Amino acid sequence: MVVSLVGYMGSGKSHISKLLSNRLGIPALDLDEIIAQSTGYSTTQYFEKFGELSFRKQERAVLLETLQSKEDLVLSLGGGTPVYYDNMDQILKFSTCIYLRAAVGTLNSRLLSERSSRPLLARIPEQDLAEFIAKHLFERSPTYSRAHHTVSTDLQTPEQTTEQILSLVDLVPR
Repeated sequence: MVVSLVGYMGSGKSHISKLLSNRLGIPALDLDEIIAQSTGYSTTQYFEKFGELSFRKQERAVLLETLQSKEDLVLSLGGGTPVYYDNMDQILKFSTCIYLRAAVGTLNSRLLSERSSRPLLARIPEQDLAEFIAKHLFERSPTYSRAHHTVSTDLQTPEQTTEQILSLVDLVPR
């Protein structure tokens, strides 16, 4: 069983994946961290050195390999992962996919202090961040919304979000 978490950056995928992992007794993997380990470059460094297209190709290869593993795991995906190639089709085929949805205001407040560590946000002025997020969400929401389940993270603690995910899917903690 693979549980994949999708959503915009700042929606809580990495944090929730760790909480789910602890509750289920299975490993949590972050796709960006797997790529960093295999390439020797952080996402930001990879984007700067090789460009986004090269990153997306690398991301796809690692995604397919990870999804088709026979291990039980919780997989946190990058915000752009589902929208490239047929990645969302593969995510839906090989995992239980959860969309962690957050409103623009929530994402903006979470991402303001993290802009420099996020390749797509690093050059966005603070005053333009909310508009940039809104545009991206508008473009990506149709893909994210294809997930098997959607959970809003706006008014919940990470623990409440984890409990909601566990109640939505047939996952029994070990």
